[in-house]
Amino acid sequence: MKCPFCGDIDSKVVDSRPTEESNSIRRRRECLKCTKRFTTYETIESLPLLVIKKDGTRQTFNRAKLLNSLVRACDKRSVTLGQLEELVTDIEQQLLNSLDREVPSSKLGDLVMERLREIDEVAYVRFASVYRQFTDVSTFLDEVNKLLHSRKDS
Repeated sequence: MKCPFCGDIDSKVVDSRPTEESNSIRRRRECLKCTKRFTTYETIESLPLLVIKKDGTRQTFNRAKLLNSLVRACDKRSVTLGQLEELVTDIEQQLLNSLDREVPSSKLGDLVMERLREIDEVAYVRFASVYRQFTDVSTFLDEVNKLLHSRKDS
């Protein structure tokens, strides 16, 4: 690590501890040449998760955007914000664990719908109506019928 005071590259770590958020490590270093101390932070380098939209464009995965769409779908339903945050965290972790840095929006939407159906069926249909871009009542009824048939089978 290069000393910010004299520019020398030799230093030793005097103290090391995690930050309050536990997402990086704070290190106190001492320059071996000028003996001045300075602080560095180490973080894990993470590659962004990209979502491939239907039109082929790529956007960085935005957990807040997903959470907001779920909050809208669950408006006036008995679904807690904690449940939705857990759902988003689980989906994000599942995508990161897959090691694919690019995920089609269709896969993301399917994962959300699968999990949302378990939490609240009305919110599931609301989310599906936007995600699948229902254009008329018949497509809406088709989705509700699929939901009813899956409920009978289980």
